[in-house]
Order: sequence, then C-alpha cells, then structure tokens
Amino acid sequence: MNYDHFTANWHYPTNIRQGIGRIIELPEHCKDLGMTNPLLITDPMLAKLPMVSQVICNCRDHGIKCEIFHDIVSNPTKQNILDGVIAFKKGEHDGVIAFGGGSALDAAKSVALMVGQILPLWDFEDKDDSWTRVKTETMASVIAVPTTSGTGSEVGRAAVITDVDAQVKRLIFHPKMMPSIVILDPELTLDLPPKLTAATGMDALSHALEAYCAPGYHPMAQGIALEAIRLIKNYLLRAVRDGQDLEARAHIMVASTMGATAFQRGLGAMHALAHSLGALYNTHHGLLNAILMPYVIKANRIEIEDNIRRLSRYLALKDACFDGFLTWVIGFREQLNIAHTLKEIGINECDATRIGIMAFNDPCAGGNPIQFSEKQYTDIFINALNGNI
Repeated sequence: MNYDHFTANWHYPTNIRQGIGRIIELPEHCKDLGMTNPLLITDPMLAKLPMVSQVICNCRDHGIKCEIFHDIVSNPTKQNILDGVIAFKKGEHDGVIAFGGGSALDAAKSVALMVGQILPLWDFEDKDDSWTRVKTETMASVIAVPTTSGTGSEVGRAAVITDVDAQVKRLIFHPKMMPSIVILDPELTLDLPPKLTAATGMDALSHALEAYCAPGYHPMAQGIALEAIRLIKNYLLRAVRDGQDLEARAHIMVASTMGATAFQRGLGAMHALAHSLGALYNTHHGLLNAILMPYVIKANRIEIEDNIRRLSRYLALKDACFDGFLTWVIGFREQLNIAHTLKEIGINECDATRIGIMAFNDPCAGGNPIQFSEKQYTDIFINALNGNI
C-alpha cells in the first residue's frame, strides 16, 4: 500500500513531522535546533529495544553525539528529574530528545526545564503565576518522539510528576515546555502490545472527550476533539487487533496528538480522579481513564447531553443520543478487553474519602462541566469501583 498520503508537515501547535519512517530525519532536526550532543531520555524497557540503539547510531553516523538516560519509573518522580538533570550536566549536553510514552516524554520535558533553573521543581507547579519564575533563557530545547498513541505529551506545555512524599501528582507547567519539533512516526508503535495499545488509545479518547465537553470557549479545540474521537472510533480497534496495521496506527497516533492539542480547552473529572488514583496505586493512567469514562459521563449528563447528542450524530451512531453514546463507550471498552470496574484492577474502597478530596483539589477538576464536591467525587469513585452506572 502507498502511504504517501499519510505524510505531512504541520505547524500547529508546534512543528510536527508526521509520516512513516520519518524517525530517520532526527539528526537533521537536531542540527536545525543547534544540538550536537543531545541527551536521549526514555524508559528502561524501551532502552533495551533495537529501535533506540538504531536511533542513537543514526545520530552518531550524522555527527550528532547522543547519549541515553533511562532511569525513569512508569509514573515519573522528582528524583527521576533530578537524576536526569545530573546526567545532562555531567555529559555537557545541549538539548533533549524525549523518546517514548507519556512517562518518558513528561520526564524529558521536565529535565529540559530544570537544567536551567535555580529554584526547586515544585516551585513550578501549575498554580497561580508560578510559571513566571522560570528562567527561560537557560531551558534546553526538546525534540519529542512518541512511541505510544495516548498521552499526547509531545504537544503539551506541562508534565505530570509524582510527589512521592505527598502521594499526589503535580502538574509542572510553562509555555516553553512545548517541544520545538515533534516526529510522529507510526512505525515506532508497531510493537506496542494490544493491552497498551488499547489503554493508551482510550487515554487519547479521554483527552478528546473531556476537551469536547469542557465549558470553556474554544471552538477550534472543540472541533479538533470531535475529529479525534471519530478517528479513535474508526481505527483503535483495528490497531489493537492487528498491531501491524500501519494505516490504523497512523490515524491513532495523529488522534492522540489532536486530543492533547484540544485539551488546552480543559480536562475534567476523569483526569482529576485518574491522577489521584495513579498517585496512590501507581496504576496506568490511560487504563484508569478508560475505566472511569462511563461513570464520569453519566455524572456529567445534565450539562453535556446536548454536546453528546451532536457528537453521536457526527460519529454516525445508530442510536444518536446520550444513552446511545454511553452504550457505545461501554461496548467499545468491552471490545478492547478493558475492565469495567476499578475493583477488577486491584483497587479497593479503603481510600474512598481521600480520593474524593484529592480529585476535588486536582487542577483538572476546574475544567469539568460540573464543579463536583468532594463527596460527589467519592461517589463517582465508588460507582466505578463497583460497576454502578
């Protein structure tokens, strides 16, 4: 099959180089940004795969000295960032290649931020005007290369980092954390296992869906979210069933980037709860969003029903109404072999009140169509725990 029509250069919201095999262009993009000795930041599992060694060899073959840092956990911590900063300075690096899934990308963007700062990491948490404290002139440039299709961190201006001491996830933000160049090469996702393909794809759906339903005024973001949801509906199941389906992989990768582009309009209760649960249970973020999705949709019904009805028509659902859409979400998850309840993935009720408080205080709660109370968040959690929709 000729995949030329899947190749494009976009300049929104940053410089994106999309297409099969475009990872080969990485050395050229390093040179464009003045990088001669970048630090490639990835996770331990990816670091063992041939694709990473091939990328490093390609860089070195083109005169780019490239070293690797991979001491990152699945939900990156402050210590991971501090260790990355040490590696960056010790190697006298001049830029960052963020390579991997959301954890690696978030960690890499945070390292690139912190190599030029005097203040500690938590001083740049997304609260009030904390971002104005950043010394932008000493931040490192970032090239982002996602290898999953879910988080969309490659086009994000923030990173989610776990505060181990407080057992919360903190959002580190600055507009210049947005990577300068993004390479979207679907070939890099071909070996992603079905379960991770499904969980990350549902993460992308949660981004687009919450952005679409958010109350803020941003018609452009809402339109992008709408099309991202359609692409996920049409192609995610294909990618899960046949990991070598390049057409499906390409569309889901773009949909992931679109979902993250759209969520500048806002996220909501799915993410407020997923952040809280992820901090306490160290569970995959995309899986949490996938399980929480129908329970949050139902809780938001009174405010989002008209939007969901329009979305259902755009998706050409047979039953184009709120209940029809909710039924489709539940059925879609089932086809993807995703659990229906939080209990099925080992979460219990012992922290229910605490989770409600944490979700209420999460930054994403402010973007939800309804401003739920702590008790309401606890109730949604318990419903998702027991399967009560």
